[in-house]
Amino acid sequence: MSEFINKQFKLYGLGLILSLFFSCTTTKESTSRFDVQKDLLLAHYDCKTDVDDLHSIAAFRSLLSLSAFKDLNFHVVTGAYGTQEGLYVPPESLLDKAFQTWSDAHTDFEKALNETYTKALVTLENKGSIWIAEAGQSDFSAALVELIRNKHPKIDTKNLIHIVQHSNWNEEVTSEKARNYVRKHTTYHKIPDGNALDNGSPGFRSDKKIALALFLNEELQKIWSEAIDLGNTYNGIDGRYYNESIAKGGLDFSDTAEICYILNLTEIEDSISFFEYLNN
Repeated sequence: MSEFINKQFKLYGLGLILSLFFSCTTTKESTSRFDVQKDLLLAHYDCKTDVDDLHSIAAFRSLLSLSAFKDLNFHVVTGAYGTQEGLYVPPESLLDKAFQTWSDAHTDFEKALNETYTKALVTLENKGSIWIAEAGQSDFSAALVELIRNKHPKIDTKNLIHIVQHSNWNEEVTSEKARNYVRKHTTYHKIPDGNALDNGSPGFRSDKKIALALFLNEELQKIWSEAIDLGNTYNGIDGRYYNESIAKGGLDFSDTAEICYILNLTEIEDSISFFEYLNN
């Protein structure tokens, strides 16, 4: 009997240690929140080869129209892709409508990298953190983190730079070197896939058409119209990924799941609730 009690006590002690460990880990994660007053949000879109990034760009721009995010410090990068094959989906006309400035890593990687580095450094020097919504692969992000670490080795990128990723496929077509680098030198948040419902992330892929005019002002309607038109133009063309939801007249802005995670928009569950949130 005494041997049984001794084993049970050891198991209890191990369970208590594990419980305390996971409790501390969860607490640390929950306290890592985006500070709209001093942090920088980087939205990195691959635009290769799925047209869903076009809808995701329109969705991000829609969130920026809200008063809660009028002072949000952000920067958009396109062409932040990895090792996947296939053609690029040119988003220039949409980005010009949606944002005053943006960086083009597809056309000029080094220029885009330096532009993003400059913005990131200002935030870091002002004691802010960087949050990257990885709407694609992590190759561009890895280059950014490496540049910061090389030029400013005293900056604690592990704690000051956060990368949020929702897609297993995005991870798979990130180069192994870049994938390992960001996991080692940043705080890497892997969240549930934004293509599905009821998994802990909002599900932003739907087959049904949504009457956007019911929820959006005229400016946002024009931006979404551009995103939808571009998506229809390039969806599945010349070997690009064929997005069935978009082909059916639906929407796919699944990469916006990372934005919702960063901005702590826990009340948004799906596409309809996203537009209701904008309207309210």
